Amino acid sequence: MAIWHNPGPGWQILTPTGFPDEATLHTLVEQAPQMLPLAGSPHLTVVGREVLLGNGYADLLALEPTGQVAIVEIKLAKNAEARRAVIGQILGYAAYLQGATFEQFEQVILAHHLQKRGFVNLADAVASEDQENSFDAASFADGVARSLRDGRFRLVIVLDSAPSELVRIATFLESSTDKLVIDLITVSSYDVGGTRLLVPQRVEGEQERAMNDSLPTPHKIAQGKLASGADDFVASIAQAPEEKRPVLEKLAVWADTLEKQGLARLSTYHGTSGMTTLLPRLFVGDVGLVTIYNGASGPLQFWRSVFEKRAPDSIAAVEQITGKNMKQGSTTLAISDELLSVLTEAYRQAAKVIAAK
Repeated sequence: MAIWHNPGPGWQILTPTGFPDEATLHTLVEQAPQMLPLAGSPHLTVVGREVLLGNGYADLLALEPTGQVAIVEIKLAKNAEARRAVIGQILGYAAYLQGATFEQFEQVILAHHLQKRGFVNLADAVASEDQENSFDAASFADGVARSLRDGRFRLVIVLDSAPSELVRIATFLESSTDKLVIDLITVSSYDVGGTRLLVPQRVEGEQERAMNDSLPTPHKIAQGKLASGADDFVASIAQAPEEKRPVLEKLAVWADTLEKQGLARLSTYHGTSGMTTLLPRLFVGDVGLVTIYNGASGPLQFWRSVFEKRAPDSIAAVEQITGKNMKQGSTTLAISDELLSVLTEAYRQAAKVIAAK
């Protein structure tokens, strides 16, 4: 893939600037794992960095909502281990985890990492990023146990460029087993007018196994339906109790304004429980500062972890208006013009923070 730009009289191919060290790429992946184009497009929640597994430390450990465990290794191509040693390294971590119990995984291997990240347990970590209200704790726990017991893992290798030898080995390995999903990802960094531009790509060998809906996951869970835009959410307001409709309509109009200003992309999630959710998501990271619900819970839900990363200066203002501390997943019933104005500024701040990175 080539990126072209026009600095003057003609078009030229933009040269990647690269990364100064592996730690820089490591941190980028940890902060925004959703930028990785993984097979099946799962949502990854990072639960540990530099996790001790046997005689080595896995760069990142993450979990999918299904409970499947993902092991992430990050290398720069200039590192000699990027050619073939990284395969042995990541397989060694997988072998160490196979056979571990859910309790060992949560309370021994990841206990310190969960505590450091402010989570009570694994379910708490994954649920904290469930903006669609689709997380099933029982299915998740069963999925983690199955993943560990059967050795069904997602192995993710992230590099700035992929040596052909590594591509061949990874392709062969994945074609030889139905228990592993291997994602070989390259992330190129470019400087465009002082702004960093990242281009992640999934590298596929000539004999890449076709990926489909039956990816090897530890346990399939019921999935809702995600639709583009706000039309489905607006239509669902007619089914809400009459006294709730004005607030929902007000929130829908506000969200539409965000999209028209280029601050968010709207989508509607139809949950398996019948709840309809409007998701005003940022263009980078596919996460939102808030979620809007047409259901039994409060109509507006805050995601503190996203605020802390993208719009930290807005937290105090939101807390002052709502009269309570913003917690991960906390809700409010009082939807005032003042609150929506502050939230608009929060989305604007988030867009500026992303552009500056």
